[in-house]
Parts: sequence; C-alpha cells; structure tokens
Amino acid sequence: MASFSARKPITIRLCGPRGFCAGVDRAIQIVVLALKEYGAPVYVRHEIVHNRYVVEGLEAKGAIFVEELDEIPEEHRKQPVVFSAHGVPKSVPADAESRNLFYLDATCPLVSKVHKQAMRHQRLGRHVVLIGHAGHPEVIGTMGQLPEGAVSLIETVEDADNYVPPDPDNLGFVTQTTLSVDDTAGVIKRLHERFPNLTAPAADSICYATTNRQEAVKQAAPGCDLFLVVGAPNSSNSKRLVEVALRAGAKKSVLVQRASEIDWDDIGDISTVGLSAGASAPEVIVNEIIEAFRERYDASVELADTVEETENFLVNRELRHVPLTVQDMAFVNGD
Repeated sequence: MASFSARKPITIRLCGPRGFCAGVDRAIQIVVLALKEYGAPVYVRHEIVHNRYVVEGLEAKGAIFVEELDEIPEEHRKQPVVFSAHGVPKSVPADAESRNLFYLDATCPLVSKVHKQAMRHQRLGRHVVLIGHAGHPEVIGTMGQLPEGAVSLIETVEDADNYVPPDPDNLGFVTQTTLSVDDTAGVIKRLHERFPNLTAPAADSICYATTNRQEAVKQAAPGCDLFLVVGAPNSSNSKRLVEVALRAGAKKSVLVQRASEIDWDDIGDISTVGLSAGASAPEVIVNEIIEAFRERYDASVELADTVEETENFLVNRELRHVPLTVQDMAFVNGD
C-alpha cells in the first residue's frame, strides 16, 4: 500500500443529524429491557428496525425474530413478544390476545400518531388516502387500523392522476412517516388540484427525523463526487436519502450496509464524499466507513450539521423500572 503522504487527500462531509432516531432508539431499548426483565427468549414480530447489524446484535442477546405469531412455540407463550417500530395492523394484537400472549408494542409514537390521524378522518366521515409505498410494514400497519376498503393507497403523482375516490368531496389524507418530503409534496399538490376539499391531517405525518436527515443531505450533497448512505435495502427512509442526495447535486449516491459493500474499484477520482445514515443505522457503521476511507485516502472529516435532535420517547410502562448499564446504552445508541 502507498505511504500515507502519497495518499490522495479527500474531504468527508459527515451529515448531522444522521442514524438512530428517537423511535428506533426506543424500539431497541424495549427489546434490551425486555430481555433483562423477562430473560431470553424475547420474541420480536418482524425486524424491530430495518438493519441487520442491529437485528443480529439483538439475536446474540437472546431475541428471536418471527414473521407471524404462530411461529412462537407453545412452551414459550409466556415470554414477551415485541411488535416492531413500524407498527402493526389491529389484527395482530387481537391475535396475540387470542393466543394469551404477553406483548409489548414498540410502534414509534410518530407512526401511532398517523394511525390516530387516519382513524380521525374516518370518524369524521372521510375516506382515507394514504400516501406511501405498497408492502412496507408501516403502510400495512396503517391500513390495518381501519376496515378493509376504508383506505386507498397512493404511491405516485401518476396514481393521484388516476385515482377515482368513492366520494371526491369527503377525503382525508395521511402519509407514511419515512417518505421524501419533496416527492410527497408533489403527490399532495396533485391530489389537492383534483380534489379541492381534500383534508390534511392535523399535523404533518412525515416524522421530524426523516425531514431533518433529508435537509442535512440536501445541504451537504452539492459538489460531492460520491454520497454514501448507510442503511438497509428495505429501509424506506435510507433509500429516500440516496434519492435526495442525487437531486441535491451529488454526482453519485449509493446505499451501503457496511464498509465491505463499498466498491473501491468503481469509486473513480473523488475529492469530496458525503456521508449520512438512515434512521435505523447505528453510528458504529458510520465510523467503520470513515476508517475504511482513512485506510485508503488522506481523509479529513468536515461536519455538516443542521439541527440538534433532543427528542426522547419513553418505553412501555412495564419496563421503565429496569436499569440499563453503560454497555446496554452503548448498544441502544448504536455506538
């Protein structure tokens, strides 16, 4: 390998805020606290958050991930089952109760807020339009708060153009919390043009963390030869950051889960690299990627901070008395 003095100098623009949000932090904390309080195994329905590093870390501590409740063995029915941060349809807790399972709901409070907004629209006689991505767990959970047929899913402006509602004068919309702010604005604008009486939710559905991470990327991306976003392929908010970086001026933008996924042979001639992380990506992987660049380049880190996040969501009442060690907190915080 070339000597340090021969290495090409590059600047890494490190976005802030990045990585874990309060909802993800809370969800991981719930699993860790449940393991401490009730012992292993603790079952988790679906990935608690969309990140393999986090999931594998929790598995090592004694968590078992399942897709459906019928996968929980009879002999473990008294062990807790945790519902993921993305939220679940109403049928899931009902199913848990029918099986006499003890469950802890780790749904992000901001996702729960969207559920309440959708239910309020319906209670006031409006058909609910949900702007989101088909098949995403959060969308499945939100649609599952209301009876079948009470919610219409709109993904794109084209969908908005073709949408035929049951009653054009009685519509209310909500959105998936992890969407691109700009994309969503375009869909909402088109819906308002077609349906002037469309009612917005009482508060913005896209969560503060999604908005903050996108704004930080927008500011950092111009002039970047490469923009890396740490996140999983099934993480909606991480994929949106990749798109935001490209729109804001990055020449190339790539989603990676670990430093090992970076294609060093394909990077080309770079001088400025943007770096951010989706809301379910731990800081330890961000540091891993910075170190990988320092091994190959004379890399300096430039902080690209926008706002400081101070949000904190309380865990379930049943777990608030359980103490967390310094090591627990390091894991929960993704360090």
